[in-house]
Amino acid sequence: MTPFDAIVIGTGQGGAPLAVKLGAQGLKTAVIERGAFGGTCVNVGCTPTKAYVACARAAHVARNAEQWGVQIKGSITVDLDAIKTRKDEIIGRSREGVEQWLRSADNVTVFNGHARFIDAHSVSVTGADGKISAQLSADKIFINTGTRPLIPEIAGLETVRYYTNSSMLELTNLPSHLVIIGGSYIALEFAQIFRRFGSRVTVLVRGQRILGREDEDVALAMQDMLSAEGIQFRFGAEPSHVEPTGHGGVKLWMEADVLEASHLLLATGRTPNTDDLGLGYAHLPTDHQGLIAVDGQLRTSVPGVWAIGDINGRGAFTHTSYDDYQIVAANLFDGAHRSVDDRIMAYAVFTDPPLARVGLSESDVRRTTKPALIATLPMQRVGRARERGETTGFMKVLVDERSERIIGASILGIEADEAIHTFIDTMRAGASYRVLQRAMHIHPTVSELVPTLLDGLQPLKPAV
Repeated sequence: MTPFDAIVIGTGQGGAPLAVKLGAQGLKTAVIERGAFGGTCVNVGCTPTKAYVACARAAHVARNAEQWGVQIKGSITVDLDAIKTRKDEIIGRSREGVEQWLRSADNVTVFNGHARFIDAHSVSVTGADGKISAQLSADKIFINTGTRPLIPEIAGLETVRYYTNSSMLELTNLPSHLVIIGGSYIALEFAQIFRRFGSRVTVLVRGQRILGREDEDVALAMQDMLSAEGIQFRFGAEPSHVEPTGHGGVKLWMEADVLEASHLLLATGRTPNTDDLGLGYAHLPTDHQGLIAVDGQLRTSVPGVWAIGDINGRGAFTHTSYDDYQIVAANLFDGAHRSVDDRIMAYAVFTDPPLARVGLSESDVRRTTKPALIATLPMQRVGRARERGETTGFMKVLVDERSERIIGASILGIEADEAIHTFIDTMRAGASYRVLQRAMHIHPTVSELVPTLLDGLQPLKPAV
């Protein structure tokens, strides 16, 4: 048993910087990684998918160049193999950078292998050969093992070739007809990517609309935007079973309907990587989803053990994982009393244009029954959007009528993922909406219309 001051399991967006921080503070730190350094974001999440979004946008703009007065002769085709090569180069540099950063950090020792608890403060490391290569102990252990794609239970699924967000990124030939099961962020991003690449795309949604956590007006606007690009949606569609076709495709059976696809993508959620950590030996429980409960400071029910990132149920994004690291580090070393309970949730769906949201939705606010103000503004009013010829979408903001604080905002439209930060920062400061309303913004930008949006605040009326 080799003693350390701290052990970090996983090198995602929370684990890697935390390991370096621990080492820099003089703690002898072990960091354990069983797969690719950098976690989901670097390898199969944000970095590669946003690289694909950029390539898909280039193809889309080229096909529609005439609307900007640009003439392109000949057909626009996509070389998926070249796109994959570009993606691999991008993630390769990021992955290698994370690994080199960790291996060169002061007081940090890197172990390659699978970590499994022996007891609450000891873990074993199993190498690729299946043999235990090390046993480590520490008073402080931080779990940052992330999530993996959730595979739904569909009869016959084991008989067909199907893809997840990870394996879709390895394709070198374009699907002729891609069917996607799921109606949330991953499903919609891949739907638009591959439609713009040139595939026929059909999205199967179990419910009656996409983006179940968003307001209906936002979800319908997103659906209209994607439908206009040729993406087909089928609602109330839940395959009862699937079977292979004679040419390597998939046949999906749904009540009174049968659908054939060349490729099937499962985008029905993610599940925590906690089932094979030996958590029982540490007397560390998980809930029915496999999540590890934590308090506001990311501490588990076992003293000296923290859970950060997607596995704690307090946010499933790269930025929430990194914020977890910042909270833990500040509390350990800076004498702070930061809490995840104070975090204002914000995220984006990286379609083109993107959807970005912070705080409460309109539906959330209506459920509180507190007096509120609301304003909406179509993106057609935004000069930057008109100049770019991309006026899809709208802005929406909600304000607590009594405190004048902004309690939520949504933007679907050009540069929404950047413009949303005007709301995020104002909300974090706890300032009145009037501070943002009276600020001078640069022209021509998307953010310059935020004061105009706030000028239109009206009492939120009861739903009809």
